[in-house]
Amino acid sequence: MTQDYISFQAIIQQSGTINAAFVEFPFSVEELFGKKGQVKIKAIFDGKVKYRGSLAKMNSDCHILGLTQEVRNNLGKSFGDTVSVKLWEDKEKRIVEIPEDVQIVFNENLKAKELFEAMSYTHKKEYIRWIVEAKKPETRENRKVKMIEMILAVKKGI
Repeated sequence: MTQDYISFQAIIQQSGTINAAFVEFPFSVEELFGKKGQVKIKAIFDGKVKYRGSLAKMNSDCHILGLTQEVRNNLGKSFGDTVSVKLWEDKEKRIVEIPEDVQIVFNENLKAKELFEAMSYTHKKEYIRWIVEAKKPETRENRKVKMIEMILAVKKGI
């Protein structure tokens, strides 16, 4: 890693009563990154689990960093556990790779393709992950149809 990074320890907190977790960012985002809103970051948790996400201000006094269930599982940690965080600003363009079969569906539905292309990286990633993670071919086909319907209904994410 050639970039400067920020390190800190934090307690994994639960968001309300749902299975969602975050850590508080204990520094001023404005001072460190010159921004008041969301900051795209790359992070490494406990020196072993890599993550690409964002620091966000979510009705809180400070910025927070979400920890997905996948990250927590890979760490073997849960709410209340301490985690070490090393992060730096992610200045790389975020691109969602669209599988060929999904591209064909978009080419047949240009309005849905246009709406999809206008979405945020996160929403695009959610849709494509939902399709790619289908275990059965018929599930994948059904999800592609459902994705087009949801996009045309202006539903931004799964």
